Amino acid sequence: MIGKAEFLESLQTAIKENKITLPTLPEVALKVRDAVEQENITAHQIADMVGTDAALSTRLLQVANSPLYRGRVPIESIQMAVTRLGYKLVRSLVVSLAMKQIFQATSDTLDVRLRRMWEQSVEIAAISRVLSQNLPHLDKEQAMLAGLIHNIGSLPILTWAEAYPELMEDEVELDSLVAELTPSIGTQILEFWGFPETLIKVAAEAQNLQYDGGPQADYVDVVIVARLQALPAEDIGGMANWINVPAFLKVGLDPEVELIEIEGVAEDIESIQGVFL
Repeated sequence: MIGKAEFLESLQTAIKENKITLPTLPEVALKVRDAVEQENITAHQIADMVGTDAALSTRLLQVANSPLYRGRVPIESIQMAVTRLGYKLVRSLVVSLAMKQIFQATSDTLDVRLRRMWEQSVEIAAISRVLSQNLPHLDKEQAMLAGLIHNIGSLPILTWAEAYPELMEDEVELDSLVAELTPSIGTQILEFWGFPETLIKVAAEAQNLQYDGGPQADYVDVVIVARLQALPAEDIGGMANWINVPAFLKVGLDPEVELIEIEGVAEDIESIQGVFL
C-alpha cells in the first residue's frame, strides 16, 4: 500500500500537473466577496450578482427569513435581504451557502464520506457560531464559516485516494492519512481562494489541541472547542484531557461542560444546521 509521504508527493504532483484541481468557490461567491470591499458598491449591484445563481438566491432568501435572521417583515427579494442584513453579513452567508456545492462526489463510495464530512462540518460550524456569540471581538458569521472550512483539505485528498483502491478499502489507514495531510492541503486551498489569514490559520491548526495564538480567542480556538464538543470524547482523547487545551479557557467554556446542555443552545444549533442540511 502507498505510504503517506509517497501519497502526498503524488497528490502535489497531480495538483501541479492539473490532473486534479483544487476545489474552487462558485464564481458568484467570489464576485460578492470582492464586491463588498469596493467603496461605491450598491445593494442593487450585489443583489444582481447573487441573482445570477438561482439556487443560491433561493437559499439566501430562505436563510434571511429563518429564525436566525428574520425581522418583523418578511424579506421578499435579494435586494431587500442585502439592505436588511447588510453587505458583510450577506457576503458571509453567500460564501457559506456556496460551500455545500463544493462537497460533490464523483462516486458512491466518496459520496458517503463527503456527506458525513459535510454534516460534521455543519455541526462544528453551528457550535462555532454559538460559541462566538460570547466573544464580541469575533464575528459570529465568520466563526460559522471557519467551522465549515476547517477540514476543506480533505476533499482533494479523498478524491485522489480513489486512484488507490487498496487505500480506499482500508478505512483506518485512509482516516489516518486524511488527518495527517488535511492541514497542509487545506492551507493551500484557502490561500488559493484568497481567504484572510485568520481563516487560513483555522485550516492549518484546527486539529492542534495545544494551539495558542495569543491571549484572546481567535477563530482557531473557537473551532477547536467546537470540534471537541461535536465529536465523541473517545475519538479525541477523552474529556479528562480537555482541561489542558488552551482554547477552552480563551473561549470561556469549562472543559467539563457540555455546551449542548446549556439552555437554548440546542435550539440555536438546530436552527443553524437547518440552514445547511
